[in-house]
Amino acid sequence: MSESIINKDARSPVGQEPEHIAISKSKGIKIDWKDNHHSEYALAYLRDECPCATCTGAHGTEPQKSEYSKETATPFQMYKPTLKMLRVEPVGNYAVRIDWSDGHNTGIYSFDHLRKICPCGDCRAARQITT
Repeated sequence: MSESIINKDARSPVGQEPEHIAISKSKGIKIDWKDNHHSEYALAYLRDECPCATCTGAHGTEPQKSEYSKETATPFQMYKPTLKMLRVEPVGNYAVRIDWSDGHNTGIYSFDHLRKICPCGDCRAARQITT
């Protein structure tokens, strides 16, 4: 199932506003940005980059990041159910909230956060330079 959210009133830096968002609950999210940049976020990557306080350790606790993107070292991995987005809903004019099939649902993915974690080669290279 594919959904589409078009946001005309997001309050992000110029050019870093989404023009179009395409959501596939079984594949991920694709965003066309107003500055003509294109981002594609796989499910595992999105889940691993959850910005909630639990996942990031924002309350001074140990971060509880998921590792869905991590390659397994053994071919005899225990069964892990397929990750899916059960529901995606807009949060104001600045973000989306995702209900995940693993029971997690507290992450609010702001458009600024999504742009900062863009997995394309150019954005990854730019993050490497600044860190």
